Formats: sequence, C-alpha cells, structure tokens
Amino acid sequence: MLENHIKQAVQIALTEDLAGKHPDIGDITANLIAKDHQISAQIITREECVLAGAAWVTETFCQLNPDIELQWHAKDGQALVANQTIVTLSGNARHILTGERTALNFLQSLSGTATVVAEYVKELEGTKTKLLDTRKTIPSMRLAQKYAVTCGGGQNHRVGLFDAYLIKENHIMACGSIQAAIDKAREHNDKLPIEVEVESIEELQQAIQAKADIVMLDNFNLAMVAKAVEVNKGQCKLEVSGNITKGRLRELANAGVDFISSGALTKHVQAIDLSLRLMA
Repeated sequence: MLENHIKQAVQIALTEDLAGKHPDIGDITANLIAKDHQISAQIITREECVLAGAAWVTETFCQLNPDIELQWHAKDGQALVANQTIVTLSGNARHILTGERTALNFLQSLSGTATVVAEYVKELEGTKTKLLDTRKTIPSMRLAQKYAVTCGGGQNHRVGLFDAYLIKENHIMACGSIQAAIDKAREHNDKLPIEVEVESIEELQQAIQAKADIVMLDNFNLAMVAKAVEVNKGQCKLEVSGNITKGRLRELANAGVDFISSGALTKHVQAIDLSLRLMA
C-alpha cells in the first residue's frame, strides 16, 4: 500500500506544478536554463528535526528524470541537527529545480510529524504507555503521515475503517447498546480487535462486561483516568484520547493506561525548515 501511495502521491503533486506536461514544457522558469546543463545540489535542514520522507523525495526526482543521482547522508528516523546535509543531488539542472518544491513539501511535512512524535515519545520514556496516532490526517496523505509517525517512534492506531472496530457514541446509539454493538462486531469478524469509546465510568463497566479488547477513555480528566484503571483491573487495554498535550503525557502514563492517542500529531503539522541550494 505504501509503495503505491508514494508513486501516486508524487504523480499528483507533480501534476499540480506541471499540469500534466513534460517538465521541459510545464516548468517555464526552468526552461530559462540550458537544456543539457548539469548541476549538483544539496538539501539541508535549518533546524533540528527527525527525518521522514526520503522515499517521496527519491520518487519525485525519479519521475522527473531517472538519471538524477541522489546520495543520502541521513535516513528516516534519524535525529538531525541544524544545517546538516540530508541528501546530495546531481543531474539535469532543469529537472532538479523543477522537483525542488515538490520534494521539499513532502520532506518538510513528514519530518514535521516525525519530529513532534519523537518529542511526545520522549515524554513517555520509562513507562509502559505507547503513543498512537489517529485518522485525523491530511486527506490523501494518510499512509505517508502514519509512516512518519513510526519514524518518530510512535505506533499506528488503525490505518482506516477496515482493519479494526472502533465503536463510538453514534455507533452505540444506532446499535442500541455497547453490548449489542460488540456482539454484532464479533459476529461480523471475530479476528479483528474491537475498541469502544466511552465517556463515563459506567460506560467503561459496560464495555468491560461486553469483553471489549480496548476501551478508549474519551476526554477523561486525570482523576477519572485513575478511577478507570482501578475499575478495569487489567481486564482490557485502556487508551486515553482527547485534549492530549505534551504536558499531560507523563501524568497520564503514570496513571497506568496502555495507550495515549493524539490527533495533533498529524493534523497540526509544523513543517521543518529545509532548503535546497546549488553547490559550487
């Protein structure tokens, strides 16, 4: 899935710039450069970050001109310092400059996600709690962002609506009860994990009684989380979600939950400051 996504995502991004035309026609500014002019360039980071997105960069230049050579000096998941060289490129000047912005867009956004995830994961060091992402991703960039989460040391929740049950308030209401929803899920496919989102201790007890695999504690304060852990007694996995900030991570983990999930990891993307510059 990821390999196909990379090819398709890059193709769409290049089409945005070139309107589906060959780069020698679509990039009118690059056409000011002699057709056969060769250059070397490097992409550097201007700030500390965790790298993610190398394959998208490689695919960008491959689609523009497979003769462009890339020498990577860092790999995804690696922590970088300011002004560190990430990759060196050599080849056709027009095509390298045509791909510059597309390549940087992927790399700066995915590295931004990986960097924030790494900061969150660091807060959880020494605890049993794992950091999860959510489906709150940029449309058409789901797989890319979930990949970036793993580069930062986090774990993926479900990829989509097909690989795990997540029974929320509206599902419960439509099915009639937590028990009814879980029974229907097990009847439908007893091999997939079943998670139930609850908003109170009473609903937690119902989910435990119905034998949910995971219970998501939605917007529980610290006291409620502690009570939930006490009530659960390890009968199912507990996940905390809702209004998660870096400052809350340690105290929630210390309360004894198994997972903390945060939509901010992928929906509040702060791009990393990167630059492509020609080499003398």
